[in-house]
Amino acid sequence: MTHLYDTLWQPSHGTPEGDSHGEPAHEVAEHVADAAHASGGLPQLDIATWPGQLFWLAVTFGLLFFVLWRSVLPRIGMAIENRRDRIADDLDAAASLKQQSEDSAAEYERLLTEARSKAHAMAMSNRESVEAETAAEAAQADEEIVKRQSAAETRISDMREKALGKVHDIAVDTTQAIFAELTGTQADAKALKAAVDAGR
Repeated sequence: MTHLYDTLWQPSHGTPEGDSHGEPAHEVAEHVADAAHASGGLPQLDIATWPGQLFWLAVTFGLLFFVLWRSVLPRIGMAIENRRDRIADDLDAAASLKQQSEDSAAEYERLLTEARSKAHAMAMSNRESVEAETAAEAAQADEEIVKRQSAAETRISDMREKALGKVHDIAVDTTQAIFAELTGTQADAKALKAAVDAGR
């Protein structure tokens, strides 16, 4: 402001006191001084300095934009692109892991179903085998029982025949003893035996 004031004030020194151009320069200087006083000594509030301020603002903004456009913005864009690629890779990996998990679950269910089918088939086979073995053992036991029963019946029949034979002999002997006791003589053994056989 002082430089502007001095510049505006210098032409008035070379002008004669009676010159009519001295008054306007003096009024301009007073106006500038009043503007400086009204701005409180802050150049940015002085209207006369606004064109220069706007020029330097545009230059500074342009330089800042150029620096950002050439160096900062590409880095930010690259970082965003890398992050986007990393997120896409993570999503692909997650999808792949999910697919693998689903495939593993399906394979587990398939193996479990096969294991259950094999266990059921083995159980049925073992059951049939056990039933066949049980039937064979039962048939063998029945056959053994029949054999033993037949042998027992044979032994009983033999014992019966022997017992009947002994009863016959006892009957003959008893009859002979009774006859001898009653008559005092010995009876004919053949005749007594024939008589006992006829009584049977």
